[in-house]
Amino acid sequence: MTLINRRTFQTSTAAGVATISATSMAASAVLGANDRVRIGFIGLGNRGDQVLDAFLEHKDCEVVAICDIHQPYLDFASKKIGSNPAQYRDYKKLLDHAKLDAVVIATPDHWHALQMIHACQAGKDVYVEKPLSLCVAEGRRMVEAARHHDRVVQVGIQRLSSKLLAEVADVLQGGGIGKVTVARAFHIQNEWPQGIGSPVDSEPPADFDWNAWQGPASLRAFNKNRTFYRFRWFYDYSGGQLTNFGVHYIASIHRVLGLEAPLAVTAMGGKFANFDNREVPDTLEVLWHYPGDTLVTFSQFNSSAAPAAMKGCEIEFRGTTGTLYLDSNGYEIVPETISPNEFTARSPIDREKERNYRTGAKKQIEPKKISGKFSETDHARNFLDCVKSRQTPLCSIEFGHRATTAPLIANIAHRTKSLLEWDARNERFTNSDRANKMLDYEYRKGFRLDETPS
Repeated sequence: MTLINRRTFQTSTAAGVATISATSMAASAVLGANDRVRIGFIGLGNRGDQVLDAFLEHKDCEVVAICDIHQPYLDFASKKIGSNPAQYRDYKKLLDHAKLDAVVIATPDHWHALQMIHACQAGKDVYVEKPLSLCVAEGRRMVEAARHHDRVVQVGIQRLSSKLLAEVADVLQGGGIGKVTVARAFHIQNEWPQGIGSPVDSEPPADFDWNAWQGPASLRAFNKNRTFYRFRWFYDYSGGQLTNFGVHYIASIHRVLGLEAPLAVTAMGGKFANFDNREVPDTLEVLWHYPGDTLVTFSQFNSSAAPAAMKGCEIEFRGTTGTLYLDSNGYEIVPETISPNEFTARSPIDREKERNYRTGAKKQIEPKKISGKFSETDHARNFLDCVKSRQTPLCSIEFGHRATTAPLIANIAHRTKSLLEWDARNERFTNSDRANKMLDYEYRKGFRLDETPS
């Protein structure tokens, strides 16, 4: 497994990795550094609205077309944009818009692959929200489409464009806390007792296209919890909080430790409090084993209180000489107190040797506390710059695919109750045919790639 070394990370963070082909050079000559990038937005709900705000911060971004199946979202976005963009209900018609350089895809997870691949086929560069895909196989198809059509693709894992994360990478890859043997990530939000509720199935509202919402996913009875933000609690459309929050955390861990993919994964948990009609767990623990012998964990506690003794952070990196705690407001390094003496005994028979072991213990590194922020506008800026320069964005399609794959295979480990060994090169499990069958799924008729010409 190839690791991302410190120099590679710093170079890519500073400017992106130049991968300019003859076709890309021609495109760059047409779109100059001062030209506007004409953008189409597909999906303008909760997340789409947030991403739209990030792009509107940049004066060289011109939103010329928008698409959503929910008219109130289109109306709200049009007022915010203020330039009367063309409105569409069908994203394929938006892709036919003659004046588009790129599209932003911020639809539910199960729509990402179809829309991104179709956008590449239409010759558009793409900013696609995380998680990249609903399953591993379609994520690989997205990578292949971007390469085949020579498109610039940025995956919406915004913290990868932050100076804060670049600094943490410099500290950890430079040995700032010694060898990092454990990285722990947390999503703690007690949703008991209401959660998302348990509404009964019903007829969809007259102005809501339920068939279009489900798209390639299996046809289900309408339930309001399967729509809008709450779709994340159902496997037909999302991998739950493991892919929602977990992709952010895994991407950060990959980047700052120079990792690409795990060797093995297992997970335990379930609907332990069982207080609403969700399918995904309310309590979950995931464990990955990475090359170089680093254990990575993700703890999802949605039905219990946060432990009072737990230091508030999103990710905890535990090294031989100290621990680094990272969250969206900065990071803190807490040194480990280490004895210079050889450990000889801890038995009741030899208390004197144990006391000697503790003699002279001291800190090997200095404490440090740094404030900082993750910025969504920086990630949008990086994409716009790369559309012009034809460089590879800071969260490339390949990196985003790898960062999404780790949580996706963790969901498979949980659902199969397995310890799964992962062959990252071939993207297959080496010890479970049953698990391999869950790496892909069959799209619903009318929403398959082979039904649309490339």
